[in-house]
Amino acid sequence: MGSLFYNLQEKNIKFVRVLWCDNANIIRAKSVHIGYLDDTLHVGVKIAKAQMGLPVMYDAVAPNAGLSPVGEVTLVPDPSTLKVLSFAKGQASMIGDMKSLGTLAPWPNCPRDYLKRQIERLANLGLELKSVFENEFYLLKKEEGGKIIKSDHTSFAMTSPLNVYDQMILDLEESMTSQGLEVESYYSESGPGQHEFNIKYSDALSSADNQITYRETVRAIASRHGLVASFMPKIFEDAGGNGTHLNFSLWREGKNISGDTSAENGITETASAFVAGVMHHLKALCAVTIPSTNSYRRVIPHFWAGAFVSWGYYNREAAIRVSKNGSQTAAQRFELKISDASANPYLALGALIACGIDGIEQEMTLPEETTIDPGYLDSSECMSRWVEPLPKSLGEALDYLKGDDTILSSMGEALAKSYVGVKEFEWDALKNATLEEEVEIMLEKF
Repeated sequence: MGSLFYNLQEKNIKFVRVLWCDNANIIRAKSVHIGYLDDTLHVGVKIAKAQMGLPVMYDAVAPNAGLSPVGEVTLVPDPSTLKVLSFAKGQASMIGDMKSLGTLAPWPNCPRDYLKRQIERLANLGLELKSVFENEFYLLKKEEGGKIIKSDHTSFAMTSPLNVYDQMILDLEESMTSQGLEVESYYSESGPGQHEFNIKYSDALSSADNQITYRETVRAIASRHGLVASFMPKIFEDAGGNGTHLNFSLWREGKNISGDTSAENGITETASAFVAGVMHHLKALCAVTIPSTNSYRRVIPHFWAGAFVSWGYYNREAAIRVSKNGSQTAAQRFELKISDASANPYLALGALIACGIDGIEQEMTLPEETTIDPGYLDSSECMSRWVEPLPKSLGEALDYLKGDDTILSSMGEALAKSYVGVKEFEWDALKNATLEEEVEIMLEKF
């Protein structure tokens, strides 16, 4: 099996999960027995092509996804993603790349390969993107009969959850650390039983891989403590929603080139163009970064969600919040607030990079910074700052996406077709669903 896997048998590992994440952002896996791992590393495990055509509601192929139950691809595990799972006895995991049968060339519908292609495009410009997904999630209780209820009634940064969930949080830290994720901070969020547990940034591909590991780990550790963890964007009408803010910065030759102290806005020309590109395509990007019907229950003005095309330093109502490095006057990183955990991380990050590259290539310029809650700007101020309301529904966002050649062409014909097909099918099926019906479908899938 090679030196990388020699200790798996010593750790009594019996099964290795090969993971993938589909267009509906459901994390799936096929487990391979350790005795067959060597073969799997070379030829992968077979999955139906239709796997990338499944909507969030059930395992039936979306009719306009361009896929059918006929045909297979192979899922080849990436050895660099090997994790021994502390929460699952005798099990490990690797993330797989979808390959065409026979040639083992990247399958055009593979989300992970899509992100790799955008990373390569950025590298051809001499740039690298560092990123991390900043997750919020709820810890919930399940009553007899299966009813899900709030686990407490706390609010933002209260100390009582630090005591109530102390052992779970320690177990979560230990499991994250053992899998190579560097933990930075933890605190309770504004919703009852809502938490934020932050990890350190990394290169773009690793950050998307880490998002898969993160979600799997949180849900597993919570289950061990008799709780249900959910990243669903909006669970309770009367409580805060779950964002998964996408934090990113631009690097060149090992140095962060996001900020410039001599620039009027504190942002380098390259980073300004990149962010301007993201803003330019943001309405269409919503269909990829907040891609569920439920997402749009969270993104409303004056609720810290960033419901307008806008940017600003430390502005938590702007769609893109800019942070400085300590006392410096220059940008250190950018935070896309219009992002949640119903988004496939490979697609979300890949589409963001594609939009940023378009901004650089078209030499786009950032508008004036929004220094107040954009929801209070009058119409003339909105026009001068490019400030516009974001889509109010997944259907509206999909209309923008279908007219955005930059994002669709970056995906390629096959992936664009399967993704839009799945999302349109979800929209048609759920556009009139109540919050309770959405919770029934999505709570334990995200």
